[in-house]
Amino acid sequence: MKPARVGAALWLAICLGLPMTAGAQVVPAASVEPDQPADQLVPPTSAGDFTSTQLDSALAGSWRLPANRARDVYRHPKATLQFFGIRPDQTVVEITPGGGWYSEILAPLLHDNGHYIAAVQAPAEEGEARRDGDALHRKFAADAAHYGKAKFVEFDPKAPVFGAPGSADLVLTFRNVHNWVMADTAPAMFKAFFAVLRPGGVLGVVDHRASDEASLDAVKQSGYLPTRYVVKLATAAGFVLEESSEINANPKDTKDYPKGVWTLPPTLTLGEQDKAKYLAIGESDRMTLRFVKPLPPPAASAH
Repeated sequence: MKPARVGAALWLAICLGLPMTAGAQVVPAASVEPDQPADQLVPPTSAGDFTSTQLDSALAGSWRLPANRARDVYRHPKATLQFFGIRPDQTVVEITPGGGWYSEILAPLLHDNGHYIAAVQAPAEEGEARRDGDALHRKFAADAAHYGKAKFVEFDPKAPVFGAPGSADLVLTFRNVHNWVMADTAPAMFKAFFAVLRPGGVLGVVDHRASDEASLDAVKQSGYLPTRYVVKLATAAGFVLEESSEINANPKDTKDYPKGVWTLPPTLTLGEQDKAKYLAIGESDRMTLRFVKPLPPPAASAH
């Protein structure tokens, strides 16, 4: 007998191992309406299948700005988030989401069964942090159906706190580490990531990748970073590098531009100068790194 239709929340509980409420019931096959044959109602068969389906729905969402959707070809959001092990039932903290490119995917994905937290820098009177924070608040307030459950946490980059210790399953940061390196706040940020994650939790990092032979001093003002330096920051905070990926690699990126990484799209700092050339290159070559907060050693057994 083919599986009958089951509510989405129940299948999420089954696939992701969530506790089911006492009222959750499987509809018997005989009660399925004639216009919805049971043999056409195949539920997700695993947590991975369920997450993939939910990601597809979020990526196709009508609420996403067309200009943001156009960047998918460079940013590979589905593959990137799957690499980081995201699930719709997790508590996810996104660090400095800027204008909300990934927020448009993450907040709706986590809306029903998880928690999305946007960690924004405590704003000064003026500046980019203030503009981004205000814009993100307006974005969320204008669409409660998709962003109504999203939360904000403000942090001081010199002494950051992103939530209660061990309260997050996943911390994500996209193209931000280079800013913290230039501001000399990166070590404090990585320590705070470690603190907010539960043991076994994951830190996902995407950033502009310098050439392997490049020194930090030579490139840090360009927006690019040596991968080994980012790994050093994370491991010094206590993380273990679990895996790296080439999902966001771009071999066309020569990394030697007059205005650094901001010469490339989407910023295009040089304006119309050689614009076609930089558009043909596309967005930057990027490292994609998955770190894990180690589990504590097992307690010694008493004798």
